[in-house]
Amino acid sequence: MSSSLSVYLLDVAATRALVGSRDDQLLTVIRDSFGAQLAQADDEFLFDIKDGAPTAFEALTAVVNGGPFSDDEEHAFQYGYAYERLCDLTGSFLDNDRFTPHRGSWLSDVDDGLSAMGITAVSVKEFGYSQLPEPLPRTYIPGCGEWTHAQCVKALDQFEVTKRAVDASGQAPPLEPEVVDGVMQCIGWMRHAAARPGYGVIGFRS
Repeated sequence: MSSSLSVYLLDVAATRALVGSRDDQLLTVIRDSFGAQLAQADDEFLFDIKDGAPTAFEALTAVVNGGPFSDDEEHAFQYGYAYERLCDLTGSFLDNDRFTPHRGSWLSDVDDGLSAMGITAVSVKEFGYSQLPEPLPRTYIPGCGEWTHAQCVKALDQFEVTKRAVDASGQAPPLEPEVVDGVMQCIGWMRHAAARPGYGVIGFRS
């Protein structure tokens, strides 16, 4: 079974602030502009909804209002996907062709590649963790993680140190070509974030 990674460039603090904002205007815009997408999501999880899970819009409403949330842990995934929709609405989707689809230990393999390039400030594996903003319920799927602006800037500084060392020695770390491609795509995400004060990256693995 394969997984996917969706990655967004956005103002991390502003996006997190949408949770519990009680922004009725935002909910109206989502309902009126993205009704077809919400209906498609409800069709995908129709069995779960019949079993008591919130609809896509009900989950969005709970996220924006800061609750109430279902007491059933099996329904928590809907709030994770609702937060991802907020990121999709307010941010910019970043190229993810090296990560969607992916299998097995791919995220760990790319993290190893990042480390080999001297980059330790960020981790793609963290996008698979449950790091949703409070008070959203924890959920395994979708996983969620974020790279702050400061982390992206630091990671790029670390990369530049390694580049200078490679240029001086003429020897690059021994990495598989596909891992290099994954690392370079991550560096592209960092550069987008570093170029905009306050912007970072939020990723979701499902």
